[in-house]
Amino acid sequence: MPIQAKPVRITDTILRDAHQSLLATRMRVEDMLAVGDKLDRVGFHSLEMWGGATFDSSMRFLRADPWERVKLLRQAIPSTPFQMLLRGQNVVGYRHYADDVVERFVYHAAEVGIDIFRVFDALNDIRNMETAFRAIKKVGRHIQGSISYTISPVHDIPSYVDMARHMVDMGADSICIKDMAGLLAPYVGYELVSQLKQSFPNVPVQVHTHYTSGMASSALIKTIEAGADVVDTAISSLAMGTAQPPTESIVASLQGTAWDTGLNLDLLSELAQYFAQIRDKYRQYEGKLRTVDVRVLRYQIPGGMLSNLDSQLREQNALDRYEDVLAEVPRVRADMGYPPLVTPSSQIVGTQAVLNVIAGERYKIIPKEVQQYVLGYYGRPPAPIDPEVQKIIIGDQEPITCRPADLLEAEMEKSREALGDLARSERDVISNALFPQVAPEFLRWRHHFTDVPGQVVAAIAAAVAYEPPEQAARPAQKIKRSWKWAGRIEATGSRSLRTW
Repeated sequence: MPIQAKPVRITDTILRDAHQSLLATRMRVEDMLAVGDKLDRVGFHSLEMWGGATFDSSMRFLRADPWERVKLLRQAIPSTPFQMLLRGQNVVGYRHYADDVVERFVYHAAEVGIDIFRVFDALNDIRNMETAFRAIKKVGRHIQGSISYTISPVHDIPSYVDMARHMVDMGADSICIKDMAGLLAPYVGYELVSQLKQSFPNVPVQVHTHYTSGMASSALIKTIEAGADVVDTAISSLAMGTAQPPTESIVASLQGTAWDTGLNLDLLSELAQYFAQIRDKYRQYEGKLRTVDVRVLRYQIPGGMLSNLDSQLREQNALDRYEDVLAEVPRVRADMGYPPLVTPSSQIVGTQAVLNVIAGERYKIIPKEVQQYVLGYYGRPPAPIDPEVQKIIIGDQEPITCRPADLLEAEMEKSREALGDLARSERDVISNALFPQVAPEFLRWRHHFTDVPGQVVAAIAAAVAYEPPEQAARPAQKIKRSWKWAGRIEATGSRSLRTW
């Protein structure tokens, strides 16, 4: 049954994934607030502006409270829905956290202004998404269940459709094809979206991809033709490379068609000029991969992972082994049961590949994280782990078969006790539970300047190359947003319903 063409909606990633992919997540909130009003006037389906690495980077590098970032942006951008990337049981970190951390994180994220939670698991193990789904449903926000797209002997369109079916049964309001490495070929994307729309005609489908392989714009156009309801793009001055396709190009390509977005190219052009200046401001953080790299099709390595491999080899003074490591990554991935290469599985596979090459012997050195992965503490791999490799890594130990988080004790109270007087709120407790090596230092820094006027703090912070505390945004306005919840009606607080 053919899908009737209709206007497509745009989620712009300029405030999160675009600068995470190109500028090491260093964009400061003050540079976002300056064009908040313009971003709000565009009419985006949503702005992807939190989650992923932004939480960690805010505290670690920018000396900024990640919770305050959302609140300030919400004040400056009152009408456009906010979207975040949630790593399932990993939340915004790199390991599994106890259910109480996931639940309280989602509660507070919704409270500060997140409307849409894009939830994924690095292994596509839906057990690791269950708690997040329940928590999001409880606070009445939109659950977007995500497929971590990859290519392997055990990944195909039927398996992805089956995963989507499980997520819809769990309460997903929409489905996202999350192509983190730019592997989605245009005609494969067309077929995948077609199958999803035929299987779940009332569930919106969104497509997220990266430009790394050069196929992203073509893939978006073909998936739109197949019935994709929303696609992710980035304002052109922070697009392409390892980021998303350019917003303006997709908008212009669809003008005058049944899929016309209706967005104003003049306004988008103004935003592009502004972010071009901002990009120049952060040029020291730019990676080297600024053009198409077709090696991603051979090695399936996302752009961020390429940067990490480069960094690890430089630290070992072994940059001349770069190509050897690229060739080793697919071998390690096959040994590990073909996990999609996305945080944290990309770090696990990548680090082991580097160690295999540097040591001159495969699996001579095995990090703790690799052992934990093989033992099942990150979830169920898409395919069985190579028995010989498993024997080398964990010996005669038996991997767990339950949901990994079932073995974790509650963490919130321990985090609260560890922080003591440093915690001003439960959000601080959550930050510490997620990043106990980073949050206390940040909170001590913040506590030291508690009674100092904001402008003085900003001057001090700038002098030591830290992020100035965010300037006060204009007073909050009544939020006028709308949303449609596929298949059910939930309490939505101050937010009314939107038609997809």
